[in-house]
Amino acid sequence: MNIRKFKMRETGLKRFFGPLEAKVMDVLWDRDEMTIKEVQQVLQLEKATNFNTVMTVMNRLVEKGILEKRVQVRSSLYKPVLSRHEFLNTQSKEMTNELIGEFGHIAVSHMLDALEEVDADLVIQLERKVEELKRKNNL
Repeated sequence: MNIRKFKMRETGLKRFFGPLEAKVMDVLWDRDEMTIKEVQQVLQLEKATNFNTVMTVMNRLVEKGILEKRVQVRSSLYKPVLSRHEFLNTQSKEMTNELIGEFGHIAVSHMLDALEEVDADLVIQLERKVEELKRKNNL
């Protein structure tokens, strides 16, 4: 699943999705499998949301491979293909690979510069990962 648009100026899921898509995904990741009506009712608690609009968004997410649809006798159930963690992990890995592929050592250098702003535990985890890669590649 490849999200084609990444919005640098947005935050959270809105970096990958439109505003309503992000809300739908939040609802489904919190509750798992639901009908369109159930999702619409949850969204309705925050803001008036049209059923047909929610249906269109959810079916587009199915077309994009983000949701899967299971047809039942009277309604269809929708659920995320990946968990929130799996989705974010996959997307961040793809973005990292694209950045390194396009910008090489410049991207890596900026990533290392960003480590100044993270906690020490992350730096320790990264050091372990580097050592593991060195062993694996006989460096």
